[in-house]
Amino acid sequence: MLTAALVILAGYLLGSVATAIVVARLLGLPDPRTVGSRNPGATNVLRTGGRAAAALTLAGDMLKGAVPPLAALALDGRPAVAALAACAAFLGHLYPVFFGFRGGKGVATTLGALLALSWAVGLATVGTWLAVAAAFRYSSLAAIVAAALAPGWALWLSGEPAYVAAAAFMAALLLWRHRGNMARLLAGTEDRIGARRG
Repeated sequence: MLTAALVILAGYLLGSVATAIVVARLLGLPDPRTVGSRNPGATNVLRTGGRAAAALTLAGDMLKGAVPPLAALALDGRPAVAALAACAAFLGHLYPVFFGFRGGKGVATTLGALLALSWAVGLATVGTWLAVAAAFRYSSLAAIVAAALAPGWALWLSGEPAYVAAAAFMAALLLWRHRGNMARLLAGTEDRIGARRG
C-alpha cells in the first residue's frame, strides 16, 4: 500500500516538471507561457523555438507520462496502481505544483502513459494523432480525435478495466483543456502545425 502511494505521488511530482519551460530555459528561449499560444507544450515550443526544442519537449513530456506507470508495474504489479500513476503524472502536467498549477494540455504525457500501460493502445493512439495531423495539419484536431478514440482503443486492445478508466479520465480532461481550440477550429482561426505566432 505504501509503495503504491509513493509511486502515485512520485508520478504527480514528475508530471509537474514542465518540460517546455525547462527546455526553454536551457536553450535561452522565451518562456512558452508568455508567447505564442501560451501553452507549455511541444507544439508551442515548435512555433517559438524550432524543431529541436520541440522534439526535446515532446520526448520529455512522453517520458514523464511513461515512467510512473512503468515504475508502478515493476514495483507493485497491479494494473490499477499503474493506471493511477499514469493519471497522477497526467494531472501533474496539467496542474504542476512547481509552476503555480498552470500547465499544459497533456497530449504528449497522455501518449507516453498509454504506451507504458499498453503498447498496443499507445501505438493506436499515436497512430490516430499522426494520421489526423498529417491529413489536416492541425495539432489540436489530432489531439481531440486521438483523445476521443483512446478509451475505445483501450477497451478493444487491452480489455483491462483500469486502463480503460485511465484512458477515459485523461481523454475527458484533455478534451476539456482543448475547448478553446475546438472553438477556433469551428471558427476557422486555429493555427496549423508549423505556423508561428507573435
